[in-house]
Amino acid sequence: MAVAMVAMECAGPGAAPSPPSIGQDALPGNPKSQDDVVVQIDSGAVRGVVADDYRLFQGIPFARPPVGELRWQSPQEPDEWAGVRDATKGGSPCAQLPPGGAEPGGAKASGPAAQAGSEDCLYLNVTTPRTTQDELKPVIVWLHGGGLSIGSANDDDARRLARRGDVVVVSPEYRLSVFGFFGHPDLDGSGGFGLEDQQAALRWVKRNAAAFGGDPERVTLMGISGGSQAVCMHLTAPASRGLFERAFLQSGSCSMTIHPNGYQLNDPGGGPLVSLADAEQRGATVATTLGCADPGTAIACMRTKSPAELLTSWQGATIQTPAAFGGRVLPTDPRVALARGDLHRVPVITGTTRDESTLNSYSLPQPFTDERYRSLLDTSFGAQAETIAVAYPSSGYASPAQAWSTVATDRIWACPQLTDAQSLARWTPTYMYSFADQNAPPGYFKFPDGVPSGAFHSSDLAYYFDVAGFETTFTPDQERLIQEMIGYLSRFAATGNPNGADLPPWKPLHGSNAQSLAPAAIEQVDVAAEHNCAFWTGL
Repeated sequence: MAVAMVAMECAGPGAAPSPPSIGQDALPGNPKSQDDVVVQIDSGAVRGVVADDYRLFQGIPFARPPVGELRWQSPQEPDEWAGVRDATKGGSPCAQLPPGGAEPGGAKASGPAAQAGSEDCLYLNVTTPRTTQDELKPVIVWLHGGGLSIGSANDDDARRLARRGDVVVVSPEYRLSVFGFFGHPDLDGSGGFGLEDQQAALRWVKRNAAAFGGDPERVTLMGISGGSQAVCMHLTAPASRGLFERAFLQSGSCSMTIHPNGYQLNDPGGGPLVSLADAEQRGATVATTLGCADPGTAIACMRTKSPAELLTSWQGATIQTPAAFGGRVLPTDPRVALARGDLHRVPVITGTTRDESTLNSYSLPQPFTDERYRSLLDTSFGAQAETIAVAYPSSGYASPAQAWSTVATDRIWACPQLTDAQSLARWTPTYMYSFADQNAPPGYFKFPDGVPSGAFHSSDLAYYFDVAGFETTFTPDQERLIQEMIGYLSRFAATGNPNGADLPPWKPLHGSNAQSLAPAAIEQVDVAAEHNCAFWTGL
C-alpha cells in the first residue's frame, strides 16, 4: 500500500510522527507470580510483563538474524539461550525506507539516512489475557500491513483484542521490500523470503503456543492490507499447509491491481504478485545499478551492500512490493490456484472498508477540480477514461476528489476482494464483510476539504488494536460495534464460524452478500451492487 494510503500502518504525508510504540518501551506491569512472568519455550525461557488483565512478551526471536550470509536465505531456527531472556521490549522493525521514502521535510531519501529498522528483525510479540485456565485459548497470528514494504508489528497493540476476545495474539515481524522479496536465479526461494519468515513464525506458534496458554490446533492467520495479501498467498503456498486453521483477510486480496495514480499521483501501479521471471529481471536491474552485474558474483556482491543502498535502489514510486510466483515458495499464481480450488480449505473471513481510497486525497493537488479529475482519468485509463467518467460523474459526488476516490475504492479494493471471496466460497466456508462506519476516528490524518474520510482504508484497524500515535475517541455506539467485531473474530478463531448467540447473524457468502459493520446497525449488503462490480468486470 502506498504511503498516502498506509493509514494506521504508518504516518502518511502531513501526519505527525508516531510516538514510541509498545515494542520500544517496556509497559508498566503488576507481576503476580514468577510462573506468570517467566515462560519456557523451545529455545529458552523468557520474562515478560504481567498486569491485572493481560500478559505481554515482546522481542522473542523466532529465527536467526538474517544478516551476512543469511541475507536472502530461508529463515533458520533460532539459537537457544541460557538463563532467562528479557521479553519486555520489542525487537527492531525490519529494514525499510521511512514513510514516503523521504527524509523529514520531504526530501528524497538517499544514503544511510534513508534506512529505518534493521535486518536483524525476526522477532515476535505475544499478548495474552491475564486469566489462566486449563483450556487452551484460540491463537491469532497478526501480519501487519504496509504493502510488504513498510510497517511493524510493534505498532499494533493487541491488549484490547486479547482481553476482550479471550485469545492469544502473536505478532511477528517479517522481512520487507528488497530483503523479503528480492529475486535472482542464484537464490533458492527467490522472491519469497518474507513469506517464508511468516511460515517460520507459524511453525514457532505450533511449537510454542501452548506455553502461553494458546491452542496450536486453533490458529487464525490474520492480516491487513499487505499482510492480508500475504494471508491470501498462504492459502495456496504448499509449505503453509497445516500451519493455520482459519484465515482473516482485511483489505487486501490476491486479485487486486493498482491502476496508475491509484495509490498516489505518479505511482505507476502494480499489484502484490509478479512472475518469478519478472522478479528476477528486476533483481538483475537493481544488482547492475549497484555495480553487481556479473551473474556469477552478483549475490556475493549484493551482500556487501548496506541496507540503505539496497532500499534506495529497490524502492520505486510505489511502496507495494510484489511477491513472486512460479518458484519454490509460490509455485502457482495464487489467483489461478484460488479459481481452481487448489488451496488450503480452511474457513475464511474477508472484506474491505466501505471507503478505502478516501485516503488518496492526500496526494491530490488542491483544489481538485473536475478538469483535474478528467485529466487524471485520461492519464490513468487511456481509452477507457470516458466510459469511467460516465459511470462515475463528478456531479454525482460531493466533489471531484470523492469521485476519484470512489473509482479507486471500487476498482482496486472492493471488487477484487469480492472476486477472491467468490473463488474461496466455492471450496470452503467464507464470510464477507464491509466495514461501514462513516464516522470512524481519523486519528492523525487531516483530510482535505470536500473529501469526507468515511470508512477509509484500515480505519477498522483501530477497532481491534490500539495503534501507535493514532488517537481515538469512540462513541457508545462505536464501543458496541467494537465489542461485536471482536466477538465475531473471537468466535471465528474458536470455532471457524463467526456466529454466536449474542451477535447479529452472519450468513456465509453466496453471490455477493456481506455483513455491513456499522454502529447504527449490522446488516447484509450487496457488495457487487454497492461498488459497481459488474461495470468493472465488463470493462
